[in-house]
Amino acid sequence: MRTVPRRLVLLTPALALLAACGADDASSGGGSPDGASGNGAELDAQAFSERVGEPGTVVVDVRTPGEFAAGHLADAVNLDLQSADFASRLSELDPDARYALYCQSGNRSGQAMATMLDEGFSDVAHLGGGIGAWQTAGLPVVTS
Repeated sequence: MRTVPRRLVLLTPALALLAACGADDASSGGGSPDGASGNGAELDAQAFSERVGEPGTVVVDVRTPGEFAAGHLADAVNLDLQSADFASRLSELDPDARYALYCQSGNRSGQAMATMLDEGFSDVAHLGGGIGAWQTAGLPVVTS
């Protein structure tokens, strides 16, 4: 009998989460009249830049501390999706605040966004293509 590779076993829940996130976005119309920047939206670099520039927006980098130190968006806070304390740190955030999430490629920020929506956060969007898309668009990053 063949065994299922460990990677496949670990990736299956993540893929299911991403598929569910995509289904929610399609059924909700993005959560705003224009569907471009509302709750649960995946934004391109330009739209994400506009969201980040809006007063009161909390910018969250969900990458590891090492990735964050190598380069992040100005004023971003680091909340590592893969850390053991992610859920407890998430519970400390204001669910009514406006959030802009990003990671390296858009995968982890999409997962974090889905988790936040499930937890009742009311205004969350993430950067499609991650910080790579941000840099490709010529937008600045800072190092710490």
